[in-house]
Amino acid sequence: MIRLIALALAIGVAADAAASAAAPAVCNHRPAAAAALARLREALAHGRFVAYQPTSLQVTNGRVTAADPASIRADLAVLRPRFDSLVTYEALHGAENIPSIAASLKFRALIIGVWNPLDDAEVSAAIDAAHHYPRLVAGVSLGNERLFSGRSDFAGLMAVIARVRARLPHTPLSTSEPFHMYYPQSAAELLGELDFLLANVHPIFQPWFRDAPEGAGAQLVVNVVARLAQSYCGPILVKETGVPTAPASGGFTDARQASFYRELRQRFPATNARAFAYFAAFDAPWRSEDASPVPGPHPEEAHWGLYDAARRAKPAARELRLLTSPPSPP
Repeated sequence: MIRLIALALAIGVAADAAASAAAPAVCNHRPAAAAALARLREALAHGRFVAYQPTSLQVTNGRVTAADPASIRADLAVLRPRFDSLVTYEALHGAENIPSIAASLKFRALIIGVWNPLDDAEVSAAIDAAHHYPRLVAGVSLGNERLFSGRSDFAGLMAVIARVRARLPHTPLSTSEPFHMYYPQSAAELLGELDFLLANVHPIFQPWFRDAPEGAGAQLVVNVVARLAQSYCGPILVKETGVPTAPASGGFTDARQASFYRELRQRFPATNARAFAYFAAFDAPWRSEDASPVPGPHPEEAHWGLYDAARRAKPAARELRLLTSPPSPP
């Protein structure tokens, strides 16, 4: 089994690389965003990213309970000793307070997520943050899995990027999708519009994962990024990858999460061109009932955090070398 999985992973990336070798990698060179892109590359190489949604944010039956600033500050104060860079998912519902709080806690970099890039209020909030905190905001991500969920198509995403770029020419722009959405030749035009690439790579959704040996999941991430680099020459950040810590019936445990990240750090060291974000900062119990483009129940969605919903560090977080002494209490 171990040899078969390792062989499948190796053959898969080699075949993908060979298939794309004939076409040159897509590059987007925009002088206006060069300085900000250099700061992003520095954060990839020397920072430590984590995907963050506030613990006080709740979404129930489509109704959003906004995150409050005090809770966001408490979240970020817990994260700051081990993480200095953030990727978020939206710019409203309390998230408009994240940039100022992150700046006060001396975070290195922030990639602002815009959940609905068709909402002018949310886009404007992200643009305002980029203008007010140019040394902190390293990029803006316009949408999360909009292609995968059928909420947009390639033309729609490119139109959104063009509109925001006209208003925010000096800030790197991207969007976030599962890695396979970037593979087809039809994605080349979109790739040409992205200043950096955000990919979601989840080994747990592969049919072999549950019985796979240690390291197979991490190796998949390495292979996927190698494949993406064949068709895209800009910076690549794996925005989502990881292992949830429950339910145990799915083979998910604290120990397996910690092991996955241990292997990933060894096999995928950060550079100014390639890095990964830990996914996610905190458990989110409400997400087990959240809408998903993949049918069926998803109890694991509540347990991706490196910290639980009460902000207690799990083993995967406790293993990380501290980056700084804890900030002063708010």
